[in-house]
Amino acid sequence: MFKRTLLFTSILISTQAAASNDQLQEVTIIGSAEDAMQLPGSAHVVSEAELEKFAYTDINRMVRQVPGVYLQEEDGFGLRPNIGIRGSGSERSDKITLLEDGVLMAPAPYSAPAAYYFPTAGRMHRIEILKGASILRQGPATVGGVVNLISTPIPSQTSAEINLETGDFSTHNLNASYGTRSAHWGMLLETQQLQSDGFKKIDRSNQDSGFEVEDYLAKFTVNTAGDSSFYQQLDLKIQYSEELSNETYVGLTDRDFRDTSNRRYGLTANDQMDTRHSSISARHLVQLNDQITLTTTAYQNRFKRDWFKVDKIDGSSFGSLIDAANIGDVSAQSILNGDTDAEISIKHNAREYTSQGLQSVAEWSVSSHQMELGIRYHEDDVDRFQPSEVFQQSSGNLVFDRITSPSSSNNRIEEAEALAIHFMDTWQASAQLDVTMGLRHEDIDTRQLRYSDPQRSTRTLTANNSVSETLWSLGATYDLTPNWQVLAGVHTGFAPASAGSSDNVEPEKSQNYEAGFRYQSDAFNSSVIGFFSDYESTVLNCSQAFPCGQQSSGSQSLGQSEIAGVELMLETRLYNSGSVQVPLMVSFTHTDAEITDAESNDSLQAGDVLRYVPENVLSTQVGINYGDSLSVYVNANYVSEMCHNNECDRPGINDTLLETDETLIFDLVGHYNINDNTRLYIKIDNILDEQEIVARSPGGARPSKPRAASVGVNFQF
Repeated sequence: MFKRTLLFTSILISTQAAASNDQLQEVTIIGSAEDAMQLPGSAHVVSEAELEKFAYTDINRMVRQVPGVYLQEEDGFGLRPNIGIRGSGSERSDKITLLEDGVLMAPAPYSAPAAYYFPTAGRMHRIEILKGASILRQGPATVGGVVNLISTPIPSQTSAEINLETGDFSTHNLNASYGTRSAHWGMLLETQQLQSDGFKKIDRSNQDSGFEVEDYLAKFTVNTAGDSSFYQQLDLKIQYSEELSNETYVGLTDRDFRDTSNRRYGLTANDQMDTRHSSISARHLVQLNDQITLTTTAYQNRFKRDWFKVDKIDGSSFGSLIDAANIGDVSAQSILNGDTDAEISIKHNAREYTSQGLQSVAEWSVSSHQMELGIRYHEDDVDRFQPSEVFQQSSGNLVFDRITSPSSSNNRIEEAEALAIHFMDTWQASAQLDVTMGLRHEDIDTRQLRYSDPQRSTRTLTANNSVSETLWSLGATYDLTPNWQVLAGVHTGFAPASAGSSDNVEPEKSQNYEAGFRYQSDAFNSSVIGFFSDYESTVLNCSQAFPCGQQSSGSQSLGQSEIAGVELMLETRLYNSGSVQVPLMVSFTHTDAEITDAESNDSLQAGDVLRYVPENVLSTQVGINYGDSLSVYVNANYVSEMCHNNECDRPGINDTLLETDETLIFDLVGHYNINDNTRLYIKIDNILDEQEIVARSPGGARPSKPRAASVGVNFQF
């Protein structure tokens, strides 16, 4: 489709940059919380103050207060989050556009969109979540929304910060940064070191279920003088991280979960994830005059991982063994307990990803129009070479037997090339009315190559697809009064199928509508937004984490579907007198998501639900601030049960083993400022120690994190 030289000769465009003759510090897609309230659609900014409040390192806990966002936990610490937006599906966050500082950050967002890598959340400065008509600035996925993680900016003056935390399960966290700034240059160095022994106990093993994460970040910037004829700035960002985690996909039978929810079967003792991630980006901004700016970014991300985890037991999937034990198969339960000998195949789920591109944004204003033109050329690939090691479970011990060569499905390369162009025009039609119009075009080529031998001497082209789609959006806001605003929008949703899909597979496409109102005042902010998505094609990207029946790669069509819901947000102060304040925040999302026409899938029928979409999500946060020295906050989060199987809500179906539990989790944190530079905090996650089933895919029940207390101290210099 495209010549590779186009990567070096095209001028390509991406995200919106806040430019001025001061310094360009961050790439944002929304801006501030105040900016979010002016967009023609649902948008939310989790600010630095909000992130500091609970000192979370788990991305699930960081964003669960945002309406319209669904989270399916997996490991209890947020190492591999599953994020969905407005019913788009949360499986490996493959239907959202994931950015860090405006750059695509999924390992291979076109060829393998399931995001097994997620940036280290604990080092983030802010988080932006965008939905609605303005989403066409981003891509490739526009069916749900965009998550932009904003890393620590270079400070305006020399400063340093250290945050130390220790807590239950031998969990320790260190975040340290140092930065400096002069008139024409600046730099930042930062590291995050996070480790834990985990909370699960492995049968007959001294191996813990914990993890170690280390992340390093460096930023450098140079710029011309603020009064230059053409202000220019060049930013360089370099990041590297490693993770070693003793994680497994194998869950528990329901009976074992109710008896000991933090148990792990001994046959998973060798399971371990080992990853390396590196990224580099260079960004150049030129401000030609007060009306025109151009920002160009080149980027490359590399991700390498080997997840060594149980795949087969006596030749069958571990999920089928747990299913058998759940319905009373004594032999299956005996194998899980380690009392019966069995052959355990543990696969090296080893993959190498590369994602790179060149992008740019041009912004200019003409009269009452603020316009943006963008182009991005991107290419990514994933290389899988996944042999298995066979162990014999003998008298409860795992004894190495042999290594088996990978099949062609485990010995393959998937590639994608994509050219994306977008144009947005925000027109101030009157003092009260703003109209946003957008177009986006995606041109994508993907292919899959499979190899029949370990030496890769023989290859077969098993999938080859080209997709060309033009998307549009229209949104508006109208100020009824200085406090009241109405909004409405419509846009085309799009999400590409993975490169391993069958030839000529259709991408996911939808028409998305929203409408609502906002109220803003000094003491009270609220919004109510209804949304409706009409999918002409609904696509599941199959993976080992979320298989489509027996299919664990490629994509599967579910047919047509509809998603409808409402988002509510409220922020106020229950009490505000003198030095005492009692702030309150409430967010609520109700969603109804179902298949309306399953003609393309014989196993489904109209009325089947979309999996891992909860009907109701409620988050409430209330606190007490006493002056600038003391604060205490409680966060309550409720999630209704979720189906992990499309058929689970059919009449007459016993859905006991087909859905998660409803959950209600309370977190508590207290801060005390010792002086202007030192802050002490104590927090307790899951105060009531409630552990329910939060995941059942790909096999077995898995729990949320139990009660965990920690103490931390923050120093600023």
